[in-house]
Amino acid sequence: MDHEDEQKIVSSLPRGVALAWGLVKEPQRGPKRELSIDQIVAAAVELADKEGLQAVSMNRVAASLGFTAMSLYRYVESKDDLLLLMQEAVCHFPDQPEEAIADWREGLRQYVRACIDVFVKHPWFADIPVSGVPITPNNLLIVDLALRPLRNLPLNDYEKMSTVLLLSSYARSTGMIQRDMERAIQGGASPGSFSGLDYTKALKLLVKKDRYPDLQPIIASGVYTEENPADNPIGNDFDFGLERILDGVEHYLASK
Repeated sequence: MDHEDEQKIVSSLPRGVALAWGLVKEPQRGPKRELSIDQIVAAAVELADKEGLQAVSMNRVAASLGFTAMSLYRYVESKDDLLLLMQEAVCHFPDQPEEAIADWREGLRQYVRACIDVFVKHPWFADIPVSGVPITPNNLLIVDLALRPLRNLPLNDYEKMSTVLLLSSYARSTGMIQRDMERAIQGGASPGSFSGLDYTKALKLLVKKDRYPDLQPIIASGVYTEENPADNPIGNDFDFGLERILDGVEHYLASK
């Protein structure tokens, strides 16, 4: 493939993706070239972390940097491009040590926990809808990190990617629940109201066995609202779910 063909392929990328790959030259003219794409994205991330995604606009980001929105448009042409670059900026995972890659279960645990951490640290992240497969550099590196523990397992490429998708979906749903819990508590809710613990007595009174034959005994035992956490033999709910997924992968490997 010659250079001209390569240029045509690269030029087919959406502008935001091209920006993420560093394939778009920053403008040479402007307000003393005091701005950069990295500065703009960092300011947008800081604003979203503090006030939520709804606070992010080209005007607000520009004002936080002491510039006009028109100055920003020289670097980032649309808000959609800015949102993509924001997601790209916060998807920066630490590299996995070789021992985690050798122990595939531990390697996948680290991957899932790192994904969950993004949703908790940056609550706005999941407010941006999934628009397609990852094609930006940091997001692709995350896929690569997820694949590393699977490197020596007897899985074909489709099986590996399906395993990564399964774990990514679990991390996303778990991360969003943890994010929502923190949001609720920061908004004034008590941990007990989120878990239902504050309403245990009322639920025990209202949930009757004739209508809820299988749920009623669980509510009566206190498990539903974690009334007696010391009696919980399985530990953290989210870790329990992750381990069962890994058990399923291990069972699948044994069947091959």
